[in-house]
Order: sequence, then C-alpha cells, then structure tokens
Amino acid sequence: MFIIAGLGNPGKNYENTRHNAGFSVIECLADQYNIGVTEKKFKALIGKGVIEGQKVVLVKPQTFMNLSGESLREVVDYFKIDETEELIVISDDISLEPGQIRIRKKGSAGGHNGLKNIIQQLGTDQFQRIKVGVGEKPSRMDLADYVLGHFSAADQEKMDEGVADAVKALLVMMSEGADTAMNQFNRKKEA
Repeated sequence: MFIIAGLGNPGKNYENTRHNAGFSVIECLADQYNIGVTEKKFKALIGKGVIEGQKVVLVKPQTFMNLSGESLREVVDYFKIDETEELIVISDDISLEPGQIRIRKKGSAGGHNGLKNIIQQLGTDQFQRIKVGVGEKPSRMDLADYVLGHFSAADQEKMDEGVADAVKALLVMMSEGADTAMNQFNRKKEA
C-alpha cells in the first residue's frame, strides 16, 4: 500500500497557486484513476483506490501547509505503513524551474515549511518525495506572496506538463522503485 500526499492549502482562494502544486498532482492522479478524494479524515481529504494493481490512499492535508505533518502523522499511524517505503509526499519547490520535477528518497526540508513540519511530526526525513518546480521568486518579492500567487499563462503550461510528469514518476516509483524513477525523471528539461 502507498500513501500519496500532495501538499497545499485548503480553500478556493489558494486553488492553482504555486504552493498548491502537490494538490494539483493528487487531483490529476485522482481524475486519471477515478478516485474521489472527498472523505474527511485525519485532518485531510482522503481517497482510497487502486492504481496499477497497488492499493493507495491519496491525501490532501487540510491543516494549511505549515502543519501538514499533523495530518500525515495521523495517516501513517492509522494505516501502519513504513514511511520510508510506502509514503510519497509531493510538494512545490522554488529552486526548480516551473514544471521541472525532482525525486528524492530522503532529505532535509530545504526551507519548505510543509516538509519541515512533516519531518518534525514523523521524527524522520527518510521518506520519498517528488518536488514540483514553481520557479524562483523575484528578488524584491516576499516569499509568502510569491508561493501564494498564481502562474503566468506560459508557466501554467509548463506546470501542467510538470504535474503530468509527476504522475508518471509516481507510477514508476510504485512499480519499479524510487531509484528507477530518479534515473528517468531527475534531469533538466530542455527549454
């Protein structure tokens, strides 16, 4: 079984913002495999289903980004999974170009408050993740304003591709492992 958690902020005013890249991937995956992510449980919206023969629980924490770990702690405890093998977290990343993805098997939060809270709540940084690039913030702009802002039309196009790539990467991670997925997807896209 896999717990696949996309990070974001709940509410209409946060839809399609840079910080909600994780939610976008979950929504795309849910649409593709006809899984309703509507059950309110564990401070999250969850949906259970089967993807390519694997049981999955899709999770969209509703705690707001900075407290995402509270929700995931409850999910991990309830389903008694091994977070190093069966948890995959999807988040935005400002150090990657819009639509670029990067897969990691473990690591620091890299300044991302959602990941920081998950590491704190789980007591480990040993969980798989997919980072979806949203682009670097302009030098004079506040980080919070940037990540809560919307994409330009051109960047939205790149993001749609990035979300589709993240879904493909998830399928490889579940069937062939993170190393194979990293080899396939951790390269810079040509401009």
